[in-house]
Order: sequence, then C-alpha cells, then structure tokens
Amino acid sequence: MTSGLKSAQALSLWNHCMLDLVRLDQSGLTLRQLSILLTVYLELPPHTVRGLAERLHVAKPVISRALDTLGRQDLILRKRDPSDRRNVLVQRTVKGALFVENLGDIMMTHAKGLIA
Repeated sequence: MTSGLKSAQALSLWNHCMLDLVRLDQSGLTLRQLSILLTVYLELPPHTVRGLAERLHVAKPVISRALDTLGRQDLILRKRDPSDRRNVLVQRTVKGALFVENLGDIMMTHAKGLIA
C-alpha cells in the first residue's frame, strides 16, 4: 500500500487523519497520549509504566500523567500486577478499542483516496 506513497502524500494522509480526529473526537489527546494509546493497542501485552517509558524514551512520570488522562477517558485501565505489586499493568478497554478502531477506519478512508 505505501510502496508508491511519496513523502508529501504521507504527510497529507497524516494531516487529514489528525484533522478528522480533532473534528470528531472530544478527548483532545496529545501526540504523546495518542502514541501511548496506540502502543498499548497495537503491541502485544503486558504493558507496564516502566516498559512504556522505555519504549517512548521518556521518564515514568510522563507516562503516568498521560495514563491519568487516558484513564479518565476510559481508554485504558491501570491495575497492580498481582505477581509483583510494584508494577502497574496498563490494560485495554472496550471504549479504547473502539477509539483505535475508529482511528484506523479514518486512516483507511483517507489512504484509499490517495491510492485512487
């Protein structure tokens, strides 16, 4: 799908998707929050605060603040790891899965427009 995609087209795709997300979504997620959300939903679990911090190359408090926002919007859920109470597991929610699926649909719609 992307083999013939030029840099300007890729940026246009991203721009159109983000514009739709801003127009349709009331959550107002930051790029960092969206990156964390997509990491949780697109990469295999388990996800921990420590692991996400390492993955995104940011400090754990940065992840915690983003997860606070995502949790308030019911896009993720945090639970203590029963096998190691020091770890916090980041889990998916139905609302978060629907949000990510909707974002994927938006991207597919715009990508088809570029290919056609």
